[in-house]
Amino acid sequence: MSNQNNLNHLYWQLRFDNKGNAVKNGEAIREFSKVRDRTSIVNYLALLLTICLILRLVYLDTVRSAFLENQLNSRVMRTITLPAMRGTITDRNEQPLAVSTPVEAIWADPSELNSLTAAQLSQLADTLGVKISEISKKLDDKNKTFVYLKRSLPPENAKAVLSLGIPGVYSMQEYKRFYPSAEVTAHVVGFNNIDDRGADGIEYADDKLLLGHDGSKQIVRDLRGHVVEAVTQQKASNGKQVQLALDSRIQYIVYNALKNQVDLSKAKGGSAVVLDAKTGEVLAMVNLPTYNPNNRDGVTPEMLKNRAATNVFDPGSIMKPLVVAKALDDRIVTPNTVFDTHPYAVGPKLIKDDHAMPSMTVAQIIQYSSDIGTSKIAMKYSPESMWSYYRQIGFGQKLGTGFPGETKGILLPWKRWYPVDQALMSFGYGISVSLFQMAHAYTLFTNSGCMLPVTFTKLENDKNLQCEQVIAPNTAETMRKILASVTEEGTGKKAQAADYTTAGKTGTAQVLDNGRYRNDRHVGSFVGFAPATNPRLIVAVMIDQPSTGSYYGAQTAAPVFAQIVQPALHVLKVKPDKSPVATP
Repeated sequence: MSNQNNLNHLYWQLRFDNKGNAVKNGEAIREFSKVRDRTSIVNYLALLLTICLILRLVYLDTVRSAFLENQLNSRVMRTITLPAMRGTITDRNEQPLAVSTPVEAIWADPSELNSLTAAQLSQLADTLGVKISEISKKLDDKNKTFVYLKRSLPPENAKAVLSLGIPGVYSMQEYKRFYPSAEVTAHVVGFNNIDDRGADGIEYADDKLLLGHDGSKQIVRDLRGHVVEAVTQQKASNGKQVQLALDSRIQYIVYNALKNQVDLSKAKGGSAVVLDAKTGEVLAMVNLPTYNPNNRDGVTPEMLKNRAATNVFDPGSIMKPLVVAKALDDRIVTPNTVFDTHPYAVGPKLIKDDHAMPSMTVAQIIQYSSDIGTSKIAMKYSPESMWSYYRQIGFGQKLGTGFPGETKGILLPWKRWYPVDQALMSFGYGISVSLFQMAHAYTLFTNSGCMLPVTFTKLENDKNLQCEQVIAPNTAETMRKILASVTEEGTGKKAQAADYTTAGKTGTAQVLDNGRYRNDRHVGSFVGFAPATNPRLIVAVMIDQPSTGSYYGAQTAAPVFAQIVQPALHVLKVKPDKSPVATP
């Protein structure tokens, strides 16, 4: 209305002179029109600006509302993670194998550190034990509100950092994994990465169970970044405990026995597996070389390998009892069946024995480890029958334990076999297995011919175990007697224990290198069980490429077997089944 009154007033001034006479020329009219047009343009511009402002407000309140809220929260409200404590890993007797200990992580908000002085930066770097350039690089981006400066600090070190009183530098509780048994159980338990997630072994396999769920806490800060109140809090849910079948006492026995032999023979490495003969539980698994998961500086890939579960080798003569067991069960032979054991040719290969004899019974073929006799027994079967049997006892496939990197071995399809392949496989060449698979296969003999599944986890109830009947119980009993004769009179005499009867088979094989077997590199092995009369333990030992002394399994692996079963059975309180030797 005010604008309209002004326009009216201007109009009358232009239309009439001071004396009230009308102005007759059009100049005043044109001047009035110009003024009115300019006023209209201003009004239109004002209206346009008002519409743009309204549209902008609508846009910010809808499309960009989430972004603006996040920006506000990053400056005023912060969500802090409350880490969950990872579950403990224990052995079967609840001895800790992996535990979490509280540590601190030092972090900073670069947006709050605009006034950080050179002296403060130097103090911060010295207290953290890191380079100034490293911290400067992390704090360089002022758009960030969270960066780690250093993690896994002891609480007292974190306290020293906070005592510097630098605004924008904070601490947060985390957990660091500690392994009490260090290198002794490293290949089974595994280790975690910097974020406390499983990276190998059981830590990796059971990561979801062990992990738990982090909690959170929302805090409100004032304009200076100081915390004024905690808004909401959700508690962390700690991870679950994982109890392994492993027995720490037996694990240490195995580690010491294996290490002594590897050092003595200056071998490239070695492995040993101990199974409960009645349940298939893994009571011990050791590999050398090993590493300390608490300090992995200088650790090589070779040290990280769980050779027993992930590596394969040609087993040699420890394969023979499995072939003979099938023939006995199918009644193709008896323990007293005699075979001509003169050297003979299968295709291009001349098969001969180290212990030359003109003839042997089936029992002697195992007792004195005859390649000739075993191959002749295997050649009584079709390739498909032997292949199916090898698959049935666990070769050419994973054992299904869920252990990371577990190998399935190498078993060629039977259609690709030549006669010489079938002969060689019977005494452990041309087929590649893990030591773990070999230990598993020997449950045939200790569990009345019924193959047990193997497990790293302690069984809560072993009364109704599921197993696969592969050979008859009486066949398994016959094989136990034959294998006992190997340690009593045959090639495995060094596997004898002072208080317990033992049974098993020695093995020696050349190493396959670039498709050719090397006669200067060997693997010595022994797989057996004790007591022979009523087996409680299955023990498999492999010594990889010994470089001093004998390389035969009878001299390298069999003594380790004896050094394991004697104290291990005492630990388990198994009653000795050998009569004391009378002194004169």
